[in-house]
Amino acid sequence: MQLTLTTCAVRSWRASDAESLTRHANNRKIWLNLRDLFPHPYGIRDARAYLQMVLGKTPETGFAIDVNGEAVGGIGVVLKPDVERVSAEIGYWLGESFWGRGIVTDALSATTRHIVAAHHLTRVYAVPFAHNIASCRVLEKAGYVLEGRLRKSAIKDGTIVDQMQYAFIVSESAEVANSLSSAISSARPPTGIQR
Repeated sequence: MQLTLTTCAVRSWRASDAESLTRHANNRKIWLNLRDLFPHPYGIRDARAYLQMVLGKTPETGFAIDVNGEAVGGIGVVLKPDVERVSAEIGYWLGESFWGRGIVTDALSATTRHIVAAHHLTRVYAVPFAHNIASCRVLEKAGYVLEGRLRKSAIKDGTIVDQMQYAFIVSESAEVANSLSSAISSARPPTGIQR
């Protein structure tokens, strides 16, 4: 898979990504905002084990965030089973030296569209820790809507924390796009009038 975007690319992981994955993932600030499944410290053995797992998975649900040919982050989904099979949970991280450039917003928007189409989803959601304001802003910029606060729903680094639940609902997103398009059309001046 390859999605070429303005600020980055979202692509399939490669076995050759192990060193860059280790370099960017081995950061306590990143670990503090992810599930405990993401190890810290993050060594080359962790990277190789992750790449072996993700490369052998079908369907492909985990992707590298690539800047200038280097894997500098990751984004992936967990497809839900049974009656929730129209839903998926999404998560992401980015190397600290790339923060604040709009990279995750681009990657999240494109990956959301890709997985919705590829898996016929109606809902994609994320549950960032409430203290992770930057991630909440990224979700909002990518078209996700805050659904609620999950009080005392998680434990991270020995502390009980709240999570925020955001969702991208396919039908609502189409309605928002249509209403924005209508608003823009009605705001245009009549033909022949110059501003």
